[in-house]
Parts: sequence; C-alpha cells; structure tokens
Amino acid sequence: MDLKSYFDHRISQVDKALESVLPGESTLPASLHKAMRYSIFAGGKRIRPILMIAACEAVGGDPARVMPAACAMEMIHTYSLIHDDLPAMDDDDFRRGRPTNHKVFGEATAILAGDALLTEAFILLSNSETSRKIDPEIIRRVVHIIARCAGSLGMVGGQVVDMESEGKKIDFPTLEYIHTHKTGALILASVQAGALIGGADEGVFAALTRYGEAAGLAFQVADDILDVVGDQAQLGKDVGSDQAREKATYVALLGLEEARQRARELRDVALTALDPLGESAEPLRSIASYIVDRSS
Repeated sequence: MDLKSYFDHRISQVDKALESVLPGESTLPASLHKAMRYSIFAGGKRIRPILMIAACEAVGGDPARVMPAACAMEMIHTYSLIHDDLPAMDDDDFRRGRPTNHKVFGEATAILAGDALLTEAFILLSNSETSRKIDPEIIRRVVHIIARCAGSLGMVGGQVVDMESEGKKIDFPTLEYIHTHKTGALILASVQAGALIGGADEGVFAALTRYGEAAGLAFQVADDILDVVGDQAQLGKDVGSDQAREKATYVALLGLEEARQRARELRDVALTALDPLGESAEPLRSIASYIVDRSS
C-alpha cells in the first residue's frame, strides 16, 4: 500500500479533529493555550492516533468513531514530550525541529501545558457527546486501558526507571521494562483502544494486543538506533543525547547490529500477530515495517 498517502490523509484528519477540540489561542488563559497548541501542532507524525485508527479499520470499524480517542491519545503523548524535554528530565532544546516548549514559554507554563493536555484528554474521552455512538462499557474499558498505560504502571513508571538507570549498568530485563513502559505502553493502548471501539471480539483483540506489544517495543529500539545513526535535521531533535547522558538503550547494551536484529525480530512478531486478519489490516502491517525502517 501507499503508506505515505495513508499517513498524509490520516494526519490531516487528526489535525482537523484536534483543532476542533482544543481551546483556541485567544481563550483565557491565552498563554497556556498557546503553549498547548504550540506542541500539539509542532508537526508530529501522529503514530499513536494513526495506529488507533488503523486498528479500528482492521476489525471493520468506522474510523470516525475512534477520532475523539485518537485525539486524546495524541494529547497524552504530547504532554509526555513536553515534560520529558524539561531541564529536570532530559533537558532538550529541540523537539520536531523547533525549540522545546519550555524554551519558548518557560518551565512553569510548559509544566502546566502538559498537565492541561493530560486532563483535557480525559475530558474528551469521557464526553458523552463525542462517544454517544459507542457502548458505555467499551468507553469504560478504553479509559481504563489508556489511563493505566499512561500512569505509574505504564509510561510514567518507565520514565522513572529510565531516569534512575542513567549512568548505571543495567540488565536486559530492566532495559525491556523501560522500553515497554516508557514508549511501548501508549502504542499498545492505542492499538487496543482502536480494536475495542472498532468492535473486535476477544480473539482478535488478543491478536492485536500481541501486535501492539511488539510494535511498541520495536518503536523504541528503532529510536535507540536513530539516536546513534540518525540525521539531526531529519529527526528534528538532538542526536547522541542518549550516549551523552549514559541512558539505558538497546545499542548501549547489545551493540548496534544486535539492536537492529532485535528491531527486525519484533517487526516479524507484529506481522505474524496479524495473520488472523485480512486485507483490512494492511495499514497495520505497513506501519510495523515503517517503525523499524524509518529514518526520523
């Protein structure tokens, strides 16, 4: 399939939906809403919302029904990036080729912009108007999955262990814990939410869960590799920062070639998980390959 056209189409849809649900820049407090929108519309690839839409499509669901949850997921992801870039964490100057949020709006506003995006995500997920065509039990499960994957047992927990591991020699299970939680958790939640809203039965939901787990881990392994071999102009962020901070990465623990092999193995696991699904899962197959082969 033409993945670029698919991405362009879905990115346009997600951006339009985000524009409709986020407060405008002139809405008080204007400084906060400008900061929120600055990072949301900084040119992200929208991988998580697109995965949610693709999972919904794969089980025969209507992509329009999943859009509010897809927007909520992008808000949560963006909040995590704003906080991740702060001086207290990774202290990054650039994100997606632009100065990071705290460089433009100051640390305090950046923190609050992240807080607001996280909260707005759950306002959107629980909005009876945007979810009126979805079974309330499905909404409950989706909210639970996303909240759990974003919290201390998911992304936030992974971030803590990542910070605690800087400059230390760690074992492989600890590395996998960091990657499956810090990055993989929200990717898994995106796939699971899309499957549920699309109407997946338990067997297909389990298959898509296996896909999401493998694709989520592959994404972070690929990120580790790009931090070593990527081009800063293409990536839109600093390269070599993981090594400079002595962060726990697949490349640091296994070496570059073995990390590449691990990414390919995870891609194959993700693709195999989709065997029970037909042509409707082709976007998910293409995305799994893109995750491993991407240059940015």
